[in-house]
Amino acid sequence: MKRERLILLTGMLLMAFSVAMGAFGAHAWKVKLAETGRTDTYELGIRYLMFHALALILLGLLIERFPRLFLAVVFLVLGILFFSGSLMVLALANEGRWGAVAPVGGTLLILGWLTAAWTVYRSGKADH
Repeated sequence: MKRERLILLTGMLLMAFSVAMGAFGAHAWKVKLAETGRTDTYELGIRYLMFHALALILLGLLIERFPRLFLAVVFLVLGILFFSGSLMVLALANEGRWGAVAPVGGTLLILGWLTAAWTVYRSGKADH
């Protein structure tokens, strides 16, 4: 499968997952999240998941023009898993140790965006 297609599918599937997890949080797990007092934590995880899934779709559209964006995609996917995943588990399980995983995910998301910016910046250098 071409990288472009793989990234687009990943972004689209993560978007579907974010909507499903948001619905579970608003309905099926509403009482559980209220009990843990971590509804805001859960919603933050979903919000970052959704925004970054959209970003993957955008990067999937740009990867043909900027092939080195793939490393940024890898950082973003790992960042989504660590950041959003840990926040959702933290909110549902109410186990504080999961909070220690979120900064790793946040760092990976930052690395992803910096890598994307560097890739686009460097591609302009080659044009001159």
